[in-house]
Amino acid sequence: MRIVFPALPVLALLFVAGLTGCERTAPPATRATPDPDTLTAQIARMADYPAVDVEMTLRNVSAHTYYVQGAAGVATDNAGFISNAGAVVTDEGVVIFDALGTPSLAALFVRKLRAVTDQPIRKVIVSHYHADHIYGLQVFRDMGAEIIAPAGAMAYIDSDIAAERLEERQFSLDPWVNEKTYIVNPDRFLREPETFTLGGVEFVISLLGAAHSDGDMTLYVPDDGVLFSGDIIFEGRVPYVGDANTRNWLVVLKQMETRKLAALIPGHGPAAKDPTQAISLTRRYIEKLRTVMGKAAYEMTSFDEAYAAADWSEFAHLPAFDLANRRNAYQVFLAMEIEEAEVGAE
Repeated sequence: MRIVFPALPVLALLFVAGLTGCERTAPPATRATPDPDTLTAQIARMADYPAVDVEMTLRNVSAHTYYVQGAAGVATDNAGFISNAGAVVTDEGVVIFDALGTPSLAALFVRKLRAVTDQPIRKVIVSHYHADHIYGLQVFRDMGAEIIAPAGAMAYIDSDIAAERLEERQFSLDPWVNEKTYIVNPDRFLREPETFTLGGVEFVISLLGAAHSDGDMTLYVPDDGVLFSGDIIFEGRVPYVGDANTRNWLVVLKQMETRKLAALIPGHGPAAKDPTQAISLTRRYIEKLRTVMGKAAYEMTSFDEAYAAADWSEFAHLPAFDLANRRNAYQVFLAMEIEEAEVGAE
């Protein structure tokens, strides 16, 4: 008989709906379209977002690229600042990668950028639509930036899960997420990889399909050898698997291991000192989950028995292991049961 895996109390806030009746999305047609003369002018036109008192350091990793690093923790820790966001500064404007977990955090990020450039923010590339990466998008919309997201994000934007998550965050991250916070529809959904140039700097957007989320993409800056990976890579910590397609995720990670990089900026954690090792760590972890839970599904072993018998020592020392590993393993166990059933039906 299968033992139902209990929800972890510390993660309960991530899945519980709180308030009701909030605005869910704003279509691209409603976006502000100011002339982005300078970053200073854009900042002056920003809405008055509640101040957030967190430590945020703008880190320079190459000639054009910067990022801010959130603290390790669950989504409501550190005033919601638990994910990373990046910026590529050129002579004709700034390209942002991901938008952080509250409008207030995005506004603080923009003010940090003012210390290194007065170029306007032209584009925002969204790695995927998860709450800790998107609630800051409305700040960049108000500044007139073009917002680009992977096509798979469409499945999330108008879903009940998205509405419930926003309602919960209006409670757990108040006042930084509040009744004025909404889920931003991007200006464009990408269905094909895209390359563009701004200020003499080349940008390469790669679509990864459904991996960590319903749609994931990365941004590569060849001139600097820097890859913004989103949550496909977690540096030095256990990733959050959720309902990810780990089969596709694993394929993507194996492909990434062949790319020569000077720096890798993940969705969470510090920029990788050894990009190849960072990719390898995440790949080995996903591979371990699929191997252990795939064997259990094939042999019809219960989850509890398989989890207890597995050797997790390679990853047990990593941040977030105690918080996330058992839940990750259970989600993969359920997915592997479905995969096994599909194989049996062929």
